[in-house]
Amino acid sequence: MVQCLGGQINIVELRIDDCFGSGDLAELAFQFAPVGLVVTENRTIRTYNNAFAEMFDYDTDELKNKLFSVLYPSETEFLNIRDRGVEELQASNTYWDERVMARKDGTLFWCRVRGHSFTPDEPLMRAVWSFADLSDVRPYVALTRREREIVSFLMDGMTSKEIARKLELSYRTVEVYRANLLKKFGVGNTSALFQALGGLSGSDVVTRSNIK
Repeated sequence: MVQCLGGQINIVELRIDDCFGSGDLAELAFQFAPVGLVVTENRTIRTYNNAFAEMFDYDTDELKNKLFSVLYPSETEFLNIRDRGVEELQASNTYWDERVMARKDGTLFWCRVRGHSFTPDEPLMRAVWSFADLSDVRPYVALTRREREIVSFLMDGMTSKEIARKLELSYRTVEVYRANLLKKFGVGNTSALFQALGGLSGSDVVTRSNIK
């Protein structure tokens, strides 16, 4: 249906008609895909679609040429997670995980991230990413920054020793955080923790072992 504003045809509808008329459907698919899509270059946002803008509550061009760190809860969390997936992208050019991101107003939410690199030898040089908001199935529960980092790595299938190396902490410190998280949510194991965080079981969580 063509929408009219002040007697004039909505410019969005004109763009859709033009794309179908010219056969330029790739742009149409990118802009109106029902999932957030963003193209990055060296961790800088080059372009993104409508769903991505709406997900993070930014205007259409507001994020262009901004560093991706603006979408993370803190600069520290961005630094800790920014290289996640590099090895997988180099090996198979396929990667996905689940992480906490921040909307423009600072609201935190869980989302699922998938990546494909145009430069597999240097995966983060040029890449395209999809973002799916998981708020409906995993409402965000208030956690400290370090708790968010550890939960995110646990959901990526990492062991306490691997997390300790990644965050430059002692194995004992990570185990203490892990135990405190279980106590905080009144659960006895990691699978139950995932359920408490959003009704997920261990089999529902994306890990490196089930990336294909």
